[in-house]
Amino acid sequence: QVQLVESGGGLVQAGGSLRLSCAASGRTFSNPMGWFRQAPGKEREFVAAVSVRGTVSYADTVKGRFTISRDNAKNTAYLQMNSLKPKDTAVYYCAADPAWVRLVRTATPGYWGQGTQVTVSS
Repeated sequence: QVQLVESGGGLVQAGGSLRLSCAASGRTFSNPMGWFRQAPGKEREFVAAVSVRGTVSYADTVKGRFTISRDNAKNTAYLQMNSLKPKDTAVYYCAADPAWVRLVRTATPGYWGQGTQVTVSS
């Protein structure tokens, strides 16, 4: 069993920055990790993913503003969010899956965190 715990959400003004963290625990963990988000009234959408070796993928809406990274020794992934916009307001979910495609293509990872709220005020 794998547990994912997010932290770092909060309220920030437009143009500001936040860093989200996702700590993985449980049995030996060596999976690609990613972030998704869901705004009110909208479907959950892919944000970014990082493989164990550091390959990254981003949604077009966040390229150039968000950076995903991971510390394999700590089993933790990070999402640095800069130049935040009100439309970035959403619940952000950490996710993980052994299959890269389930993060970046089908949005069906096997493991999810509980989510953390990010609110960007104008």
